[in-house]
Amino acid sequence: RVVLAVPPVLAGRVRYSPALPPLRAGLLQRMPAGTALKTHAVYTAPFWRAAGLSGVSQSAEGVLTETVDNTPPDAPRAVLTGFAYGAEAVLLRRQAPATRRRAVLDHLTALFGEEAGAPDDFVEFDWLAEEWTRGCFSGHLVPGAWTTFGPSLREPVGPLHWAGTETAVRWNGYFEGAVESGYRAAEEVRRSL
Repeated sequence: RVVLAVPPVLAGRVRYSPALPPLRAGLLQRMPAGTALKTHAVYTAPFWRAAGLSGVSQSAEGVLTETVDNTPPDAPRAVLTGFAYGAEAVLLRRQAPATRRRAVLDHLTALFGEEAGAPDDFVEFDWLAEEWTRGCFSGHLVPGAWTTFGPSLREPVGPLHWAGTETAVRWNGYFEGAVESGYRAAEEVRRSL
């Protein structure tokens, strides 16, 4: 028995012998990972708090869809983490690193003031470029795919059992969903022995 707990976009790159049934293979072709770019701007102190700001934002305009105050408790430095999703993430990743950094810092400046434009450090992570996820935060079915391919999402194929957050019954797309799916797959294996 084998439990595959990898994102569907990666499971679709595995060579199976014998080949997967058409519905399962079709599902893997129609379940891409999300598109996201994550940034961390690091500062000496959480200056936004002194201005009465939380560091949390949701934006329908600009390069970042959302920001959070990601400063660990008792940390010597402060962190504003930003996320670009979908089309904005694709546009950002096509830019040169310096241009991308400036666009993000300009967005943070518009939200939190001039100090946001001059961090001590700036780190970004392109989830599409990550070899073992090829996107984030989880795979999603393209429009129209659920009714045809959805029922095969958790269905074992011979000795293969499927786990991972995308297969979760509850908390799909979250860590808790990945754990729940692992328990489910383990129970399937136990019952099959």
